[in-house]
Amino acid sequence: MGNSQEDLKTLPLFHMHEKAGAKFGNFAGWNMPLTYPLGVMKEHLHTRAHAGLFDISHMKLILVEGNGAADFLSKALPLDAEALQIGQSRYNYLLNEEAGILDDLIVTRLGEKRFMVVANAGNAKADIAELQKRAHGFDCKIEPLERVFLALQGPEAADVIKKAGLPGNELQFMHGFEPKKNWFMTRSGYTGEDGFEIGLPVDEAQALAEKLLSDPRVTWIGLAARDSLRLEAGLCLHGNDITAKTNPVEAAITWAVTKPVREKGEFFGAKAFLEALKNGATRRRVGLMPETRQPVRAGAEIFDETGKLVGHVTSGGFGPSFNGPVAMGYVAIDLAKAGTKLETEVRGKKIPLVVHSLPFVEHRYFKG
Repeated sequence: MGNSQEDLKTLPLFHMHEKAGAKFGNFAGWNMPLTYPLGVMKEHLHTRAHAGLFDISHMKLILVEGNGAADFLSKALPLDAEALQIGQSRYNYLLNEEAGILDDLIVTRLGEKRFMVVANAGNAKADIAELQKRAHGFDCKIEPLERVFLALQGPEAADVIKKAGLPGNELQFMHGFEPKKNWFMTRSGYTGEDGFEIGLPVDEAQALAEKLLSDPRVTWIGLAARDSLRLEAGLCLHGNDITAKTNPVEAAITWAVTKPVREKGEFFGAKAFLEALKNGATRRRVGLMPETRQPVRAGAEIFDETGKLVGHVTSGGFGPSFNGPVAMGYVAIDLAKAGTKLETEVRGKKIPLVVHSLPFVEHRYFKG
């Protein structure tokens, strides 16, 4: 991956992961726990059956605050920040002038003039610089926070939170709040399961992690299982499935932009976004199911039945809950229908693929 271990950023709870027997690797410039002694397969299945604890402190919490905060966010992103209720979170993205996706984000309204933006690790620095540039002339401040960020995911997560004496069970999916000073909590999840994300000061984080791990239903889960879980859930990974060279129309995530926001068309990148929407996409992000036990990986080329190149794989691996290989990628729009037969090549061998509807595994978010 280029960086030597020395250049990598270290998680504040690094010693806890080391003690837990984590194997580490570079992800977005961070030295991240990839797997624990349980191994990726069991970690994945444990999360789907019980509750997995993920250290996602590589992701960035950015506080946007001030009289002009809502106006600024509605201009900087394809979002109506004023229409968000206090406590409501929304999936959104930062677009460039061509409507390419610079990053995907989750924005939570914490108060009249107070919003939290969660950004991806690899893009955090560029996102902050871009937001600060776009904030010129608005009465608001953009403050990157130093926090430990933990995610507890799985069907037993809510009961674990309750037993640990923590608030949050009253939240519904895609809602968040500040349970105490300098704490931030949401109920969303990048696994397709019900779950919580907790951002808190570094000096309080170890005690919380230990408390959660003292519940026999909870175990540390690494980045490898996080990837297979989100892939089964049909969720995008920025840098793979969405990039500055893909727009929301071809990525099939235009649902994040509400009708009033489209009609107003005043956000950054609106002209290109609305044009792409009007013209329709020439390619589309789809689920792909290899018809063998052999997983296909990101970068693999996709061909139609005549052998013509029609797309490429952006994420791929084995889906332990799906009990077979799963992938996502982009194919020509006329081949994007579920059931379409395609093929790819792995080490010179042809592998049949079929377009599969997303998600591969049903979402189980708590909607109340």
